[in-house]
Amino acid sequence: MLLLFVRCTYMAPKEKHPLKQTFEASKSAFIYVGLFSLFINVLMLTTPLYMMQVFDRVLASYSYDTLIYLTLIAVLALLILSLLDAVRTYIIIHVSVWFERKLSPPALALSPDQILLGNTYPEHALRDIATVKQFIGGSAVFTFFDSPWVPVYLIVIFMLDPVLGWISTIGALILFLCALLNELCTRKLLRDASEMAINTQQEMAASLRNAEAIQAMGMLPALISAWHKNNEAILHFQIKSSKISGNILALSKFIRSSLQIFILGVGAYLVLTNRITSGMMIAGSILMSRALAPVEQAISAWKQYQSAKHAIDRLKPHLAFQSHRLSGIQLPAPKGHLSVENLYYMPPALQKFVINGITLHIKPGEMAALIGPSAAGKSTLARLIAGVLKPNNGSVRLDTADVYQWERTDFGRYVGYLPQDIELFNGSVKENIARMGTINDAAVIKAAKQAGCHELILRLPQGYDTVIHRNSFGLSGGQRQRIALARALYGDPQLVILDEPNSNLDSDGELALLNALQELKRRQATVILIAHRPHVIHFVDTLIVLNEGKIQFSGPRDQILNKLKELAAAQADAQSQSKGN
Repeated sequence: MLLLFVRCTYMAPKEKHPLKQTFEASKSAFIYVGLFSLFINVLMLTTPLYMMQVFDRVLASYSYDTLIYLTLIAVLALLILSLLDAVRTYIIIHVSVWFERKLSPPALALSPDQILLGNTYPEHALRDIATVKQFIGGSAVFTFFDSPWVPVYLIVIFMLDPVLGWISTIGALILFLCALLNELCTRKLLRDASEMAINTQQEMAASLRNAEAIQAMGMLPALISAWHKNNEAILHFQIKSSKISGNILALSKFIRSSLQIFILGVGAYLVLTNRITSGMMIAGSILMSRALAPVEQAISAWKQYQSAKHAIDRLKPHLAFQSHRLSGIQLPAPKGHLSVENLYYMPPALQKFVINGITLHIKPGEMAALIGPSAAGKSTLARLIAGVLKPNNGSVRLDTADVYQWERTDFGRYVGYLPQDIELFNGSVKENIARMGTINDAAVIKAAKQAGCHELILRLPQGYDTVIHRNSFGLSGGQRQRIALARALYGDPQLVILDEPNSNLDSDGELALLNALQELKRRQATVILIAHRPHVIHFVDTLIVLNEGKIQFSGPRDQILNKLKELAAAQADAQSQSKGN
């Protein structure tokens, strides 16, 4: 069973896959479980041996003392068996919990970078870890430890009488073939149903995030129709698989019951012909039940095994992903010098560079604005500067350190980032401003005041303790943006990146933003600003004009504004002349 989990081939030869490391670390626990299984299965012989002695010795000799001693020994053996079984269960439960605790943190840590690359699987990684944990900690796993003892029980039955042995062996083979047939007939159906279910859930989750558009434009029937079509395909696979499994399970139960009757009938015949004793007949029946139990349980256990195997197969590439980010050493606080050298970036889903050879330098304390037409690459450049995306070529450095390789927790202390799409987390307002970390009340209030949302927050039902639920329903777009701005300003970061910070703001919000920009300028923070409104650009020192992923113009604000005016005037003259002609 362990080979299922430790056979991982996704990483370099010198590096062990996290799954392999985890199961190798728990190998000793599985060895103990196997050892306890040995004693448990040996002690399982207690009942048939006790029955043999009672029928063949006690009833024949009428010995009360023998009956008492045999009963005490049998009860003691069964007590030890129960204790060993409890310890075995205790070990396997703790291994399953340890498995989840060991793999969940790296699975979560690797998720953001993979989602940024367009991989949607990380949203389901924890569910797959829970699936494997459930298999390891469930009763099905004991089937794999008890199955090797089936031949031992069959040998003991052969020792009683070869005829009984052959009946049990043939019965075990038939039940095994039923389990194998069940696997062969349902494997592809279950896999296809699982993959389709995951894809359907992802599609519906993405669609429902646009609930406003769905309701406003009456798109719900079309979405339900699309979901119904996909769900019917999933149900088709599941129903077909369940019918096959149900039929095979019913056949297995019939075979199992028939074997029990058959071995008792043949056993009775052998007693009548004096080949075996009545005690041996009863013992043979009990031993056959014990021998067939793991084989019979394999039908239901195999489904859990397959679910765990598929979950492992999905987890392998996720946990093998390497983000190439460094960790460990903490770098000194940066002064704020930003250097972008020959930067190229191509999104995974495109075959085109959206950032094409950009080079720029921003001095400490300088405020620069990125402007340009839509799809010019402004937001992508902001993400690269924030270390969110990994460039295909070139580098972004804060002072002398590469922002992508900088350890993220350490890097986050010096950087504030307000993305274009505002997302607040489940938690209180102050937890969101404090970036869901340790809360410094004074720093939270300071950031809120800088963002101009202190009074706004105090008007909320519980003030700073007001809980923001998923998608922050109840807060307007402007309120969300101002709280997110406070989050970006929390801790007085040296580098602040603001991607269209006034897109949802009213006049009061814009005034608060201008005050925040003045405060950032006063304390000499390096600011990268993406904005289109002139009164926001008025505060910047440098203007950088992007077009098709390249820098078209770059320089002091007034100089670039004059150049843009001249360019616009020249274009207007050219258009008027073309119309005149």
